[in-house]
Amino acid sequence: MNERGTSSPILPGDWLGMIGGGQLGRMFCHAAQSLGFKVAVLDPDPLSPAGAVAERHIRAAYDDAEALAELAGICKAVTTEFENVPAASLEALAGHGALTRPDARAVAIVQDRIQEKAFLTRSGVPVAPYQPIENPAAIVSAPDALFPGILKAARLGYDGKGQVRVSSREQALQAFHDLGGRPCVLEALLPLDHEISVVLARGVDGATVVYPSATNAHRDGILAVSSVDAAAATGDVSRAAGEAALQIAEALHYVGVLCVEFFVLTDGRLIANEIAPRPHNSGHYTMNASVVSQFEQQVRATAGLPLGDTGSLASVVMLNLLGDLWFEADAATAREPDWASVLAVPGAQLHLYGKAEARRGRKMGHVNVLGADMAQAQQRARRVAAVLGLPLDA
Repeated sequence: MNERGTSSPILPGDWLGMIGGGQLGRMFCHAAQSLGFKVAVLDPDPLSPAGAVAERHIRAAYDDAEALAELAGICKAVTTEFENVPAASLEALAGHGALTRPDARAVAIVQDRIQEKAFLTRSGVPVAPYQPIENPAAIVSAPDALFPGILKAARLGYDGKGQVRVSSREQALQAFHDLGGRPCVLEALLPLDHEISVVLARGVDGATVVYPSATNAHRDGILAVSSVDAAAATGDVSRAAGEAALQIAEALHYVGVLCVEFFVLTDGRLIANEIAPRPHNSGHYTMNASVVSQFEQQVRATAGLPLGDTGSLASVVMLNLLGDLWFEADAATAREPDWASVLAVPGAQLHLYGKAEARRGRKMGHVNVLGADMAQAQQRARRVAAVLGLPLDA
């Protein structure tokens, strides 16, 4: 723990640090700046979306010792935008006197699926049956109940990368080889009804706030649609998921914004899938449909300020915008989507991430489509989807 002087919050006008320069960092910068903070971003990419809007962009690797010392010298507190920030970098920042929110211990647990599964089990939160896989012998001896299953690389997997569905030991052995023989988790496939996620924030003082759970649909392993029905925000499933997510945050002694993804099984059981120690794509709906967004919560938690109201202002459907939308069929040349027609739909709120180049599969932005109720939000979302040529799965 490095929470020195936590009784005094960091006030507007001061500096906050961000490790990571992607779209989540960019939206953090906007939220921090609206509250009067200045932001320094550490990211090696000269075209970093967050670096483009921050007051200072330190262009260096995440583990660069001089850059970390510079960041700690500027900022009283530092947060992160992705789960694979080296835990050693957070330890180095703490050694230089910067408050790290979240801290190295929490990040180290959730960036390794083997540690994460064990932590969830110890915390009393149900997970799918699983077994750590560090060599082929572990696959040979794995229980029959883990097949069919999914083999997941223990580290550096996201958006469906580093994951292979397997129906037999032979397929699992081949998948382990294809993944480079690195440590993995073999997880049983369960009868899934749908997926949800919960975003919450926990402050330095242990205070917590929880957003209504989002119902999610994925395409090719990437989140495509998140929906939140304001009228169902206090339903049994949402409440149970929120309580489980809080249990996880408390056990981690977490400070900051955190997302927990859950499977809802056909028999109604909740199974924790994974933890993201940062704001989450499925929480982007909060930017327009909540009193305080997940990014403002991250600013507040990082600065040690009181957390904000997570109440819903409207029902909402969030549509993820990938770079594929910039290309027609098999065209090689990108063209700009019809944003004017998107913005002509009532309740449509467009957020683009300032990325210099559209590429297929690259997250370029999102649209939050609001309605007085879920039926209206979905009807409007279908209009937006039709303009963009998007299939609407939720």
